[in-house]
Amino acid sequence: MGLRINDQIEIADWELSEAFVRASGPGGQNVNKVSTAVELRFEAARSPNLPGPVKTRLKRLAGRKWTSDGAIIIFVQDTRHQIRNREIARERLAELIEKALHVPKRRIATRPTLGSKRRRLDAKKQRGEVKKLRGKIDD
Repeated sequence: MGLRINDQIEIADWELSEAFVRASGPGGQNVNKVSTAVELRFEAARSPNLPGPVKTRLKRLAGRKWTSDGAIIIFVQDTRHQIRNREIARERLAELIEKALHVPKRRIATRPTLGSKRRRLDAKKQRGEVKKLRGKIDD
């Protein structure tokens, strides 16, 4: 039972590992006894299911979550329930991978139109006149 991203990509169970630790914050008497926070680790660099360009975009998107050995670590302690935190971590990983699947559109450099240049210069002249009129008046 892996993590399904879309029709083509499914993350295998061996690529994911979970560790449960004690969470900080509210929890009543259970906060010091029950390990509800989840640390989901995904071996992204070694994943055969992700193409190379997706891995590079994923690395850029993950930021500090990406470790030096090529794994993504997602830490969740949002709720007091271990199962719900586990679901949230898997959802966040799936969202991150989905964002990395999207190929960004290349920006084509364009030049400003002649009209926009003229409007900009006219606005600058007008602003300069306003500022010049603020000065001292000569007799």
